[in-house]
Amino acid sequence: MYRLGWLLSGVLAVVIAAMTYFLVLPGGTKKAEDGRAIIVLAPSERDFVLAEMRGFLETLETLEAMTIGLADRDMPKVATSARSRGLENEGDAPASIVAKLPWAFKSLAMDTHRAFDTLAAQAEQGADRQAILSGLGGLMNKCTTCHAGYRFDVESEVK
Repeated sequence: MYRLGWLLSGVLAVVIAAMTYFLVLPGGTKKAEDGRAIIVLAPSERDFVLAEMRGFLETLETLEAMTIGLADRDMPKVATSARSRGLENEGDAPASIVAKLPWAFKSLAMDTHRAFDTLAAQAEQGADRQAILSGLGGLMNKCTTCHAGYRFDVESEVK
């Protein structure tokens, strides 16, 4: 009886490891002429990812509101704005997109969401504006790193 339990546990571990390897880690890129990595997605997938990125900047709950909150010394506004883009509120990317994204990109995306959570926690705990501005600079560096390193093309546009 115990052997069957161990056997099933082992099989389950192998299945989970295989799914992780094939669905989460691989992704794939091509090299662009400008040195960036090209991530090839279907048109609707590309639209989804780009909308997520624009959400970091365009919505009134994110970087714009955080900056205004810092200028106004309104730490609750900073915390609420940052929390809106943290891990808990991350968009649910379709599995088809997740499978195509390279691990380095996924890791950078998760680090970006964690950075928003860190800024929210700092604001909630009464950190001074300089500390939060420093964290905000680090967060913006993640955006710059991503945009400098990657671009998205749709499947029909790739040569």
